[in-house]
Amino acid sequence: MLGGLLLLPLVFLALFYFYPLASILQTSFVIDGRLTLNSFSELVETPRYWRMLRFTVMQAVASTVLTIVLALPGAYVFARYRFPGKSLLLSLATLPFVLPTVVVAAAFRALIYDDGLLNTALMDLFSLAEAPIQIERSLPMILIAHVFYNYAIALRMIAGYWANQAAEIEEAARVLGASGWRLWVYVRLPLLRPAIIAAAMLVFIFTFTSFGVILILGELRLTTLEVAIFREARDFFDLPMAATLSLVQIGVMLLMLVFYTRLQQTIAATRLEGEVKVARRPHGMRQRVLFWGNLLLMVLLLFTPLAALIIRSLTLGGEGLTLVYYTGLAEDARFGSPVDAIINSLRFAAMTTVLAVTLGLIAAYLLGARRRGRAAQVAAWLDPLFMLPLATSAVTLGFGFLVSMDFTGLQTTLNHLIFQRVGVPLSGDWDLRDSALLIPLAHTLVAMPFVVRSVLPALRSIPPEVQEAAIVLGAGPWHVWRYIDLPLISRGVLVGATFAFTVSMGEFGASLFIARPDTPTMPLIINDLIGRPGAANYGEALAMSVLLMTVCAISFILIEKIRTVGVGEF
Repeated sequence: MLGGLLLLPLVFLALFYFYPLASILQTSFVIDGRLTLNSFSELVETPRYWRMLRFTVMQAVASTVLTIVLALPGAYVFARYRFPGKSLLLSLATLPFVLPTVVVAAAFRALIYDDGLLNTALMDLFSLAEAPIQIERSLPMILIAHVFYNYAIALRMIAGYWANQAAEIEEAARVLGASGWRLWVYVRLPLLRPAIIAAAMLVFIFTFTSFGVILILGELRLTTLEVAIFREARDFFDLPMAATLSLVQIGVMLLMLVFYTRLQQTIAATRLEGEVKVARRPHGMRQRVLFWGNLLLMVLLLFTPLAALIIRSLTLGGEGLTLVYYTGLAEDARFGSPVDAIINSLRFAAMTTVLAVTLGLIAAYLLGARRRGRAAQVAAWLDPLFMLPLATSAVTLGFGFLVSMDFTGLQTTLNHLIFQRVGVPLSGDWDLRDSALLIPLAHTLVAMPFVVRSVLPALRSIPPEVQEAAIVLGAGPWHVWRYIDLPLISRGVLVGATFAFTVSMGEFGASLFIARPDTPTMPLIINDLIGRPGAANYGEALAMSVLLMTVCAISFILIEKIRTVGVGEF
């Protein structure tokens, strides 16, 4: 019974991840019942696709390098200095990471587009006839948005690892004559190499599969692999090419995740030195300049776009503060009520949270069990498999659901292999493509890895002697889990549940494929409003973005209150 329970996450992945991927493979390689490689040949021979692939890699590399370079000094400040409000600032700094891409895009539109707050202020200040900052729908805009989105990932991973390094190492290096750039090159960077590489790999994964930022803030010539999958499937209905591009992306992501999970295990094995032992208050002019300069950079980079979003939603129209766009959300019923979208998002998020926590908790036990030999090797390979949906394009997931969730092929196969032989063939309509249940299922695929990463470290930290003592005293498996394991991992479970809820509220790419007209979500309504002409539509998009941002902010502040040191990992 217990073994069957542990298989539930694998069954879920098989049905709702690998089966859609197999359907993508069939769509790519089997045309009119014949095996063909025409789509791959077209991909290799068409310069347009090579340009798209080069741009995808180039923008991901550039975004990663910029993020790491900007986050490294900030990580030093958070690892080595102690100051009031440090925990709250770190919590708020992580907010951009959990924001939906449509909200991030709306924030940058409100800040630095031609009619954004920054350009408007500069034009008024210097009496300019046109906007001085002209980066609308350009590569710099995309890179800035990616740094904004992923800065907190690098900051938290590097700062957390750095804070656990003994301060005596640097002190010994200084005694031996290392200072300035030598201290960085020969001591700090080699010590931080695992965390820097892990952070860079994770940022690369997220920027390589970026969708909403590219779709809303970019233009046709700035198409990435993710956007190309979406356009080939929805705009051109070239399903074989969309499937081929999806396979290329999945291959790259699987390779990255195998290396990342191995590296993450090395980082997680680092003994905690304790921030209190190494953090100190800044003293001296040089340290104060470094300290305040990095805090100013963080505030400008992370909070200015969000502040512009809020201000713009309250002042659009130039007639002072107004709530007209917020009240308009309740009154607007032209193309699906925004209030219905809010209700749908909350309902889907609740369903996703239940599914993701249940499956993620079981998966964490499957991965966290202490095994040896071949069993340990199998568990090591299962870890990146459970992470794979997180790194797989949301558009690919949506596309896979679109071509596979009628389950016709699965039903035929099961009948052929099993049920027709016993005389009880499967029948009935298995098509989920018209079901609203498809949305929380897709969201669960994306949210479950967050639950696993939140629970797994807490589960691995439970001393086996505690469980063994309870068994010796007569406790059964249920009582061991209820009275020993659950209290010790409860914080990780709550963190994972909050992550799952937040991720579902903001999921955009897969929902764009599979949501029905009568079940819109908040990100879809925001995208629809932004794409429609008129100040009223744009104002309501900003208002709903602020509401969605508020939900994400409350959720992540709650995560920071719940989590403890060592609970949760990316």
